[in-house]
Amino acid sequence: MLNCGRRYPPVNRPRVGLLIASAVVLGITACTEPGPSHEASTHPTAGGDVVPGPGAPVDPSAMAHLDCVDGEPIAQTLSSGATWSMCWQVDPKRGLIFTDVHFAPVEHEPISIMASLSLAQLEVPYDSGDRLTSDITSAGFGGRRMHTLTETECLGERIAYPVPDIGDGSFGETPMREVLCSEVKDSGLAYRSRDGGRLTVARQTSWQLSAISKVGWYEYVNEYTFGADGSIRPSLGATGDVSPVDYTDEEHGWAIGHGDSHHAASHSHNAVWRVHWALGGRGGQAVEQFDAEPTGEMGPESPIVRGELTALERPTTARWVDRRWWRVLAPRVLNDDEHPISYQINVEATDSFTFVHDEHRHGEDGGYDVAFTNHDECEVFATANRGACGAGVLDYVADSADERLDDVVSWVAVGFHHVVRDEDQSPMGMHWQGFSLTPRDLTAQRPDIPEWRRDVNGQPDEWDEWDELED
Repeated sequence: MLNCGRRYPPVNRPRVGLLIASAVVLGITACTEPGPSHEASTHPTAGGDVVPGPGAPVDPSAMAHLDCVDGEPIAQTLSSGATWSMCWQVDPKRGLIFTDVHFAPVEHEPISIMASLSLAQLEVPYDSGDRLTSDITSAGFGGRRMHTLTETECLGERIAYPVPDIGDGSFGETPMREVLCSEVKDSGLAYRSRDGGRLTVARQTSWQLSAISKVGWYEYVNEYTFGADGSIRPSLGATGDVSPVDYTDEEHGWAIGHGDSHHAASHSHNAVWRVHWALGGRGGQAVEQFDAEPTGEMGPESPIVRGELTALERPTTARWVDRRWWRVLAPRVLNDDEHPISYQINVEATDSFTFVHDEHRHGEDGGYDVAFTNHDECEVFATANRGACGAGVLDYVADSADERLDDVVSWVAVGFHHVVRDEDQSPMGMHWQGFSLTPRDLTAQRPDIPEWRRDVNGQPDEWDEWDELED
């Protein structure tokens, strides 16, 4: 049921201990077309519906709710009419950090999504055993290793931030350098449906924020894509040059160059991202794991597969298997359909790994694809962390095993095993690794729902008549 005309307060709220017992119901279903502020940049779809175009202007008030104590505010409106807003900064070690991340469907207040998002480690072990680097904690993606962008690297807006280009910035003036690339890109079809004898189709845009850092022979593109549908995709792209000093034998590398005498060493890029959630505000969150498994039984036409959610109530690690994903939810923050708002973590393609540091401390079975802990300001890096709170994620999990998950941090590990090709010389072609975060019940219907589909919410009453309306 739509609650048209109803206005809702921002979903930022006090910690869960101060909440009243009843659920907070968020009205996050758009009930009107985009207002006048979007009219200059709208375009019709093939079905006659109107959606904001890729250049939709951002209302300055879209950033009024941000508390950018250590960074700068930034916002962007996309094709759905929804607006992303957040703070950004450059850390000497982690590089790009986004904080206070919000998503505002058209005509609604911003929804708090995350407290922070960043890389937490990048380990590069070579198969020969001769080299291991921890590029985040040892070298860092910020400072002089973060490069100033050119118009070729960034076709959008290049944004400056104080980043040292000599030393660590502790002496003299720190220059303003254009290190952040902000691009709005066409992302292909948002949807297409010809049900009911009418074609409904629209394209969508996404907002890419990225920076480039050079560590050793590799040059990394640290990229985050924020979708018009509320999705988020952190990605790490690698280019640069094959290391000229890391050559080995055929058992630990691949022959490149003329003949069979030069074997570039194979190696891994083991990356972990740290996602500190703040769905509807800090605290009061929960974690669930979804698994769908064949039952061994047959239905009338196909095998029966049973899906099940398992609550992960305490800090833990988990491995990905087929048909498995995880979600972080705010049980007391509901959409208009009275479902808890949540985000789904999809690991996608990964060469699963165990950090070398973790293997030394915890054994060969100490790996994970996703881990969940409670927020602790001391727990910054996935490995090689400094301080009394532990050396890495496995320590964080073990030390807090008796706590209940509440102020949730997700540690998402995605590996890429690089077996060098002839084509990698030179420069090396881009190769990517990453994962996606998909809104699940964040809104009761899609943010850019066509007007004539607003009543389709649940099983339609007349669904069996739709085929009769086809041309």
